Amino acid sequence: MLSKESNETLVRIGPGTAMGALFRLFWIPCYPGDRLARDGQPKAVRLLGEDLILFRDSEGKPGLVGNACPHRGAPLLFGRNEECGLRCVYHGWKFDVKGAVMDMPAEPARSRLSEKVRLKAYRCQERNGIVWAYLGPDQENPPPLPDLEWNLVPRENVHVSFRVQESNWLQAVEGEIDSAHAAILHGRVDNQGAASEWLAKKDLRPTFECIQQPFGMSVAARRKVGEDRLYWRVNQFMLPFWTLVPPQSKFPELSGHAWVPIDDEHTLCVMFSYTPAGPLYPRSRELFEEGYKGRETGHASRHAYAPKPPNIPYAEFWTKFSLENGYRFDYESQRTTLFSGLPGLWVQDSACQAGLAPIYDRSRENLGVGDTGIVMTRHFLLEALAAYRDRGVKPIGVDDPKVFMVRAVSLSLPADAQWSEAGREFMRAGLGADFGYTP
Repeated sequence: MLSKESNETLVRIGPGTAMGALFRLFWIPCYPGDRLARDGQPKAVRLLGEDLILFRDSEGKPGLVGNACPHRGAPLLFGRNEECGLRCVYHGWKFDVKGAVMDMPAEPARSRLSEKVRLKAYRCQERNGIVWAYLGPDQENPPPLPDLEWNLVPRENVHVSFRVQESNWLQAVEGEIDSAHAAILHGRVDNQGAASEWLAKKDLRPTFECIQQPFGMSVAARRKVGEDRLYWRVNQFMLPFWTLVPPQSKFPELSGHAWVPIDDEHTLCVMFSYTPAGPLYPRSRELFEEGYKGRETGHASRHAYAPKPPNIPYAEFWTKFSLENGYRFDYESQRTTLFSGLPGLWVQDSACQAGLAPIYDRSRENLGVGDTGIVMTRHFLLEALAAYRDRGVKPIGVDDPKVFMVRAVSLSLPADAQWSEAGREFMRAGLGADFGYTP
């Protein structure tokens, strides 16, 4: 378990916090570019506890600026997005994507006030349909975008979805790097009898091995698949909030998440699934976009969303599965079909990660050997945070984008093989390379 102090250190990400400062060293994926029209409606976003406005100007450049107009604090969410700038509807002050004043119609023509006023603005870049934001201390010299394979392949090779989750970022990360829950939470019973009978047929006691990496942590889970063979699933955690999930025969695409902190109690879940060597399978894309027989796959389908008013951050990406409605838990489904009674993969994860409290008190936990990867990842995060806070040492990935060219893998190996050696080439990302799944 974590002490209350360590738990608070890891979960608080707002301005002035140690973890927030670490996050601000990295580029953050913050919005799908195709939802941001030229001269279109500005979008309310919140990143690392800051209320911001995202818009695309007349030339197609994305801008990320503060919501409060520096004149008298009117919300720029209602601003007029036109002629290469965002104009406040209160007194007409207008700003470009860099926060510079373009116009002050109510001020004298000779006024020099515009030279003294600046709207808070952060750097934005766009790559392969995703808008990235940099909230770091050096806005003039930001680091390079990270080389993440999913955002480097052609657009037809990848599917990306966004949704808001009502939990702290760390609860989401820990859920994804935890292989012990997958066979249980995501299991089915389908009229095979009581859950105890179904559980008895499963190998639910994996053995874990963890290796600290330049990018973060490799969490390997081992299960027996025969007398002389072992099945390894290797999840990857990459600073600051990335997780990569091993492929499987049913869903062979490579996939993962960015668990972007909106604030302490909400997370923007950016899920990506891709194939490095060619276009995404049409059936896979259909399942990601439409769901499966009314249930959610790993992606939030188009039917899952229940948009909020535009003044709510990420209004388009709230879903109908929430704390308020109990994630639409169905006891009859639990009795006959789905072990959890929750309708779909990410819904099942969200309900367990957020269903009790947005921030869980980890000092109350009772951890077991199945939590090895979570414990090691917490220690890694605390060490990285202390190195930057106390000595100014940045993580390697801040300035070396190639650190992130890795994959999660599934491997079936002889019992005497070492997964870290046998899987080394599979775990190395490279466009057009093998998937990283061996049957």
